[in-house]
Amino acid sequence: MRTEHGLRESKLVGHPHPNPLPEGEGISDSPRALRARIRHQFAQAVAFLVLTLASVVFGLPIIWMVATSLKPLRQLNQWPPSLLPNPVVWANYPDALTFLPFGRYLLNTSIIAALSIVGALLSCTLVAYGFARIKFPGRDVLFLVLISTIMLPETVRLIPTFLLYNRIGWLNTYLPLVVPAFLANPFYVFLLRQFFRTIPEELADAARIDGCGELRILSRIFVPLSGPALAVITIFTFQTAWNDFMGPLIYLNDASMRTLSLGLYYFLTFEGVTRWNQMMAAATVMVLPILLIFAFFQRYFIQGVTLTGIKG
Repeated sequence: MRTEHGLRESKLVGHPHPNPLPEGEGISDSPRALRARIRHQFAQAVAFLVLTLASVVFGLPIIWMVATSLKPLRQLNQWPPSLLPNPVVWANYPDALTFLPFGRYLLNTSIIAALSIVGALLSCTLVAYGFARIKFPGRDVLFLVLISTIMLPETVRLIPTFLLYNRIGWLNTYLPLVVPAFLANPFYVFLLRQFFRTIPEELADAARIDGCGELRILSRIFVPLSGPALAVITIFTFQTAWNDFMGPLIYLNDASMRTLSLGLYYFLTFEGVTRWNQMMAAATVMVLPILLIFAFFQRYFIQGVTLTGIKG
């Protein structure tokens, strides 16, 4: 009996079901699962279409700017307007960059942007670490006061800051454009504080046991782990300093100290004639660094905004 039973079990094991179900079929091929899969694919297609249309809408001004920069001057006034330049005038770019000393303007803007980035990273990192990891009396109240300053519009502070800079003799210098970056932007402090609070406290405690001070803990532990948040601050600061128009217009008087944004403005006022094609060529050159930086650092930018809990 045992032998026959063993033979029957060996036959069952050695000869599986004559028509086994292929892997992945069966329950997954049910009508309900098929309808769910179709709905999911349809939703993905609709989302892709909507995002594509939105990208075209938001990218149309840039497309129009580049197309206008390659048009001859006579084509700018024709009706109906045409998107494609006919003929393509590549000479608009060298003409625009030599019409005004844009090399000097580029150097001035780069200096202001670089100093602003250094100041924002240094000051915001120190202040954010103090609010995130150092306990002292009134810390939460001071942080609330700091955050409340974000609600003050820039135009409200314009006249008082101008009078202050005028009294201390900073007009017609780069100091009003650079020094505020070393005084910690409240929004960047909030962003970095949120990121620092996600870093485990055990790392700092272990460093304190080894004899590290707070500045060393900040530079050896928190800063290396905060790359995405620091990348966000770098991009925001660069974009603000690079595109700033109101500050240079108010505080800079010498033509040799102008920035790129002021240079574009003088296309509208020089000799009463507006060369729109050359102005768009200069604007394309000015926008290009921002687009390249965002393209290269897009992953870090999105990661930093996500990890800090900022949603918009």
